[in-house]
Amino acid sequence: MYEYHEECLKVFLNKQLQLFDEPVAETLEEAEAFLEDCMAVVVDSLAEVKEYFSENGTDISYMSDEELEEASEVFLLPNGQYLIVEG
Repeated sequence: MYEYHEECLKVFLNKQLQLFDEPVAETLEEAEAFLEDCMAVVVDSLAEVKEYFSENGTDISYMSDEELEEASEVFLLPNGQYLIVEG
């Protein structure tokens, strides 16, 4: 089980509507439980975001770095890491 730091949970709570039509969590605890259930991952760089999608069979070859950063499943964290949530 992955442990999500507080800033990660806050970013997800504040930006969850970029991926979902309605909120899936209202508290930090609910956000953590949701991220654990959908096996969200935190990676250290955009290169690792690309690697994650490639390993999971998602064709991102047509996407620029900017488009990848703006993908609904990708959340940029304040520390420069990325949270990847597949809905």
